[in-house]
Amino acid sequence: MSGAAQPTLRAGSILLRPWVSLDAPDLVEAYQEPEIQRWHARSMTVAEAEQWVADAHEAWTHETGASWAVDLGGRLAGRMTLKFHLGDACAAVGYWTRHQDRGKRVAPQALVAATLWAFDHGFHRVQLEHSTQNPASCRVATKAQFAGEGIRRSAALHADGWHDMHLHARVSNAPAASS
Repeated sequence: MSGAAQPTLRAGSILLRPWVSLDAPDLVEAYQEPEIQRWHARSMTVAEAEQWVADAHEAWTHETGASWAVDLGGRLAGRMTLKFHLGDACAAVGYWTRHQDRGKRVAPQALVAATLWAFDHGFHRVQLEHSTQNPASCRVATKAQFAGEGIRRSAALHADGWHDMHLHARVSNAPAASS
């Protein structure tokens, strides 16, 4: 993968494109949103945003991940990231959607596009976890036809304490979960 440029993916009205330095101010703004801070437990400065973009390119180069800016109508609507576990042919998903774009199927469309790309490139399994207190993320997983696999108890520390985490996955050769 690293021998080629990271691809741009299209899914309906959205575009998944590699991050660019011009995204830094929009990243800072996104991480000011309470819902993004709640589930991703951080804020971001311009310098951190610039490092984010550089880290995304480095992950692609080192074949440890692919991270895309989710673009809707020429503006940053979200993030879709796959962290690669190449030895296991598995990828773990991370994502968020800007407040003005929630409820528009942006995250499920981006998740399906990234998942199908992974399957086309030899991955066997794509999985995601979300807090059991985050029903919106569960809806994204369900709409993207990720099967629920169970709960990992007290598995992630958030600002308000330890959360149980719901695990979902799609497997390349299995039928998609019904939604």
